[in-house]
Formats: sequence, C-alpha cells, structure tokens
Amino acid sequence: MILEVRDLHAGYGRSRILHGVSFAIDKGEIVSLVGRNGSGRSTTMKAIVGLVRPDSGSVRLDGAEQAGRNAYEIVRDGIAYVPEERRVFDNLSVHENLVLGCQSPRHGIAAWTIDRMYAYFPRLLERRGMKAGSLSGGEQQMLTICRSLLGNPRVILIDEPTEGLAPHIVARVVEVVQDIRKNGVAVILVEQKLTIALRISDRVNVVGHGQIVWSGTPAALREDADIRRRWLEVA
Repeated sequence: MILEVRDLHAGYGRSRILHGVSFAIDKGEIVSLVGRNGSGRSTTMKAIVGLVRPDSGSVRLDGAEQAGRNAYEIVRDGIAYVPEERRVFDNLSVHENLVLGCQSPRHGIAAWTIDRMYAYFPRLLERRGMKAGSLSGGEQQMLTICRSLLGNPRVILIDEPTEGLAPHIVARVVEVVQDIRKNGVAVILVEQKLTIALRISDRVNVVGHGQIVWSGTPAALREDADIRRRWLEVA
C-alpha cells in the first residue's frame, strides 16, 4: 500500500475528533470516506496532510512516517490536498496559480503539465490571465484540483469536489478524478453525494464518531441497508 493510516487520533484544541482511524490505499485506487457531517472525514484528511497535527498514530507514505511533520514537507514528499474551501490565490492570475503548484516529476509517475491541465478544463485556458478571485466557484474548484496535480503527487486527497457545482461541471470533475486514478495516483475522496462515491470508488470507508465503522466495496455498501441507515442516512 502506498499510504497507510494507523490508529490516528486528532482534534482541535481540547475537542477530540478522531479516535483511532485506520485504513490504507494503493496507487491507482480511489478510496472514499463517507459519513454524516461532523463524522471526522475532513479532519482525517487534514491530519494526513499535516494541517491538523495528530495526537498519536501513524501516517506512512511508501513506508516513510509523515505524522508530526509540517504540511509543506508532506506535500513536497507526495501527498496533495484539495480542500473543500477551494483556496486559490485571489490576487494572482489563473496561470500564476498553476505555476505556483509545479514541482519536479517523480520517478515512475508521468509528469502533470500546465498544458494538460488546460486540456482537462478549457475554461481555465480561456481565463488564464484573469485574477483567480474573480472566478466562479466551479472554476475555482477546477483550478484547485489542477494546482494540486501539478505537484506531481503520489496520493491526492480531494474534499467535497462536487459541492455546489452545476451538473455539467460535476460530470467533468468526476471524469478528471477517474483519469487521475488511471495515471497511477491514489485518490482519497470525501464526497457527500453517495451515488458519485459509490460509482467511482474501488473501496469505501464509512466514518462515524471519528472512526472507520465499516469498510468494503461499493457493491457491498449498496446491499447493506442497516449500515446506510445507521451511519449515512439523515432522519
């Protein structure tokens, strides 16, 4: 497995959110974290990438421990993060945002290029000279995904990529996420739309109360009405 998370505990101040999260992912896989709001999905992502410092536990990338390191070090070593908040550099142009994301290619992984990003999302090419802060929410989502890919990651964490987007943009983002997997990059996905998560994932982890309460294939989750009712459905 390219990334292994073991017994991860983390939180904010005195509030403990994660209580022993454990899972793993291999290259070329999409693994989704699904659950109700407040279950710990986004905190898991932030703890993996170092934006929340774990209290204890292990995050190993190709066997190298990442837990406790600074976020910039973790990203530099190959874990990219696409936040739910779509944090672009507002006062820089679209093209300048992309240039800032570029890192050297990694051994054994085809390099992502700015031209390839423009091919993914031609709208960004049209807007390449515009300030990123003037883009629509969907365009900022495209830009954030592309900027993260230009770091040539081995693992990419994508938090709620389709939230608030128009259906045609959702469809394109889903296609891009699937293509990322085809290129050998491991994708950890937090996606509120269960139908999308089940359609594109290789495996699914259900998160509840800061723990993985169920793991399995999308087909198995579709068949397990009790798990969906207890941990996913809103009364």
